[in-house]
Amino acid sequence: MANLKASKKDIRRITKQTARNRTVKSTLKTLAKKVLLEVRNDNKEKLKSTAMELVSLLDKAAKRDIIHPNKASRQKAKMAKYIFAA
Repeated sequence: MANLKASKKDIRRITKQTARNRTVKSTLKTLAKKVLLEVRNDNKEKLKSTAMELVSLLDKAAKRDIIHPNKASRQKAKMAKYIFAA
């Protein structure tokens, strides 16, 4: 356990940030699963809207350093492959 007052504050701050980041990462994973589900179900309209929402969230997460920008780019390319294949 931290002894300094600033270190204790850092611990509180980091736990809040971790919780916030965890919700964003969870949402990203959920949307990715929804896109794959729409690919399997062959629902083109829903696929495009869900994929666009995922791309938007990926960009925001990369901008705020929640995920690495290369990971966001890689996942966007993967989703684009599904959209153009449909």
